Amino acid sequence: MDRAAMADFLRHRREALQPEDVGLSPGARRRARGLRREEVAALALMSTDYYTRLEQRRGPQPSERMLDSLARALRLTRAERDYLYRVAGHNAPASLSDPSPVAPALLRVLDRLDDTPALILTELGETLVQNRMAVALFGDASRHTGLARSAVYRWFTDPSERSVYPESDWGRQSRAQVANLRAAYGMRGARSHAGALVRILQQSNEEFAELWERHEVAQRFEDHKTLIHPEVGAIEVDCQALFTEDQSQTLLVLTAPPRTESHEKLQLLAVLGLHRFTEAEDQVR
Repeated sequence: MDRAAMADFLRHRREALQPEDVGLSPGARRRARGLRREEVAALALMSTDYYTRLEQRRGPQPSERMLDSLARALRLTRAERDYLYRVAGHNAPASLSDPSPVAPALLRVLDRLDDTPALILTELGETLVQNRMAVALFGDASRHTGLARSAVYRWFTDPSERSVYPESDWGRQSRAQVANLRAAYGMRGARSHAGALVRILQQSNEEFAELWERHEVAQRFEDHKTLIHPEVGAIEVDCQALFTEDQSQTLLVLTAPPRTESHEKLQLLAVLGLHRFTEAEDQVR
């Protein structure tokens, strides 16, 4: 770990960003150039003290999860992110699990969404970035690596992935997952990552193989669904999706009508999520 190189790089990238680049108001009294340390820390879902120590060359070695959060917060390119990994003493992410750069237009919209769950996904259901509400609702997707980064793969290989939906909805969700993957397969071809994922699931999961033979094609995001949270229970949400022009990334926003029980549960989840982030930061420190 090269503490000096990492600290200087973080400081320079922070100073190169303007508040409006990340969806923040510039404010009337901003003396220093670029973002403030506390602003970067908030965007990266870490404590200001932890981030400050990194810039002051005295912090602990950050985990890959922390580095990924910093890379998103500082809007790093893939090359810049790989550099950050290396000076922090880690290998750059392998190509199989290498996240695509987040589409800037979608990220600007996500930056402005703080009071409702929102996340940006690839065409394979890989979560590129989540806001704090999406983490509170679904958990932190950055813990997944390799093929498990794909929600389609997890749906058919990890039984715990289905716990977020009522059992009565599993069949519909299975069809939606396969239909989404076929849409990606059609765009990218048999030699793409989508094609590799199809071949692996065909060989390993009977349910997937049967659904794949139906040849259903769709990008199914915009609908009404019920999600199950272990602490607040069932939450009914409406899903809206915004796609990039090439359909490779999707901003998914989940909302509940005001003055409903589900809206109140989302508000409660925001508080619970904040407590979880605080506890996680205490563990890091």
